[in-house]
Amino acid sequence: MTTVGDVVHALETAYPPRLAESWDAVGLICGDPAEPARKVVFALDCTQAVAERAVELGADLLVVHHPLLMHGVTSVAANTPKGKVVHTLIRGGCALFAAHTNADSARPGVSDKLAELVGITPGRPIKVVDPAAQDLWGVHIPPGDVDRVMQALFDAGAGHIGNYSHCAFEWDGRGGFTPEEGADPTDGHVGEHFTGEETRVQFVAPSSLRGKLTAVLRGAHPYEEPAFDVVTLESTVDLETVTGLGRVGKLAEPMTLRAFTQQVADALPETAWGVRAAGDPDQMVQTVAVSSGSGDSFLDAVSTLGVDVYVTSDLRHHPVDEHLRAGGPAVIDTAHWASEFPWTSQASEVVAEACPEVETEIITLHTDPWTISAHPKS
Repeated sequence: MTTVGDVVHALETAYPPRLAESWDAVGLICGDPAEPARKVVFALDCTQAVAERAVELGADLLVVHHPLLMHGVTSVAANTPKGKVVHTLIRGGCALFAAHTNADSARPGVSDKLAELVGITPGRPIKVVDPAAQDLWGVHIPPGDVDRVMQALFDAGAGHIGNYSHCAFEWDGRGGFTPEEGADPTDGHVGEHFTGEETRVQFVAPSSLRGKLTAVLRGAHPYEEPAFDVVTLESTVDLETVTGLGRVGKLAEPMTLRAFTQQVADALPETAWGVRAAGDPDQMVQTVAVSSGSGDSFLDAVSTLGVDVYVTSDLRHHPVDEHLRAGGPAVIDTAHWASEFPWTSQASEVVAEACPEVETEIITLHTDPWTISAHPKS
C-alpha cells in the first residue's frame, strides 16, 4: 500500500527541498509518513475551509503551496487560527505537506505552469537557483583564532570539495585598521592605528549557505567587524534548463500590451482582483518574463533581460512607477492566487504518475482574500 511517505518522496523528487530559499519552511507539516495514502488532495493555501473540505473528501494527505507554519510558533492550540487547522487535519486523519519556493524553482515548477498558460515556452529563470553553485571565501583571522573560527565554518558546511572535507588554503600577513569613535576593538584603541599579524584563509562553500556562513563567521570571529570577501565562482550551467525563480520566453507572434493583458486574464482563474497592466497599451510585446506570486523583487532583474513585459503579482505603486521611469519593461499584475493556483494541477499529475493507485483531487475553493472590485458608475 502507498504511504504518506511514498507520496512525500514523489513530491520531493519533483520539488527538491534543497531548492527552497533559506527562509522557507517546506515539507511535511503534520501527519505520519507511515500511514496509508489512498487519497491526496491539492490546494494553494491551507485555510480552515480547505482543511475542512480535505477531511470531508476523506483525504489522507493535503498538498499545498503556501506553508501553514512559515515562522516559529509556540502553540498550535485548537483555539488559535492555525492551531485549529492543524487539529482539524489531525482529527480527520489528514496529513499536510507544503512545496513552496522549491516548487517555484523546480523544472517544471510553478512559473513553468504560469508561462505555459500565458502563451510562452518557459526558458531561462529570472534568478538562477543552482544547488551546485559555489562561492569562494577569503577571511582574515588573527592567527590564534584560526582553528576555532574555521572549525565553526566547517561545521556549518564550508570547505567540501568532492570527497574531501575541511579544505582550505591559508597564508600569513599583516592587517591594519583605525578604530573610529563608537568602535569596541578587540585589538588596539579608538583613534589609534593598529597593525598586527593576520591569516587569510580561503575556502569554497555552496552559495546557498552564504547567509548561514556569514552569521556563523560573525558569531565566531573575535573582531566585531571581521574582514572577509565572497566571490561567486563562474558557472557553466545551461540557462535554458537550470533551476531558478521565474521564467523568460517568447510569444509565437508579437501583440499589443492591451491584447496580451487580455490573453493573460483569459488564461488565469478569474478573481475579483482581475488583471491590470502598466505601460503603453499599444506597445508591441513578444519577449515575456513571468514570476508566480509576489514578484516586485525581480523588477530590477527583468530590466536587464531584454524582455518587453513582466507578468507577476502583488505589485506596488512606487516600485512600479520607479521601474517604468527608469525605462523598465511593461508590467502585468495578476492576483497572487490566480498566478499560483494552476500549479495544483501540475502537482496532482506528479502524484498520479508516481503513485497510480492513489486517488487525487484538486480542491477548487477560492482562497484569494479579495472578494470585491468596484469601479465608478458611468
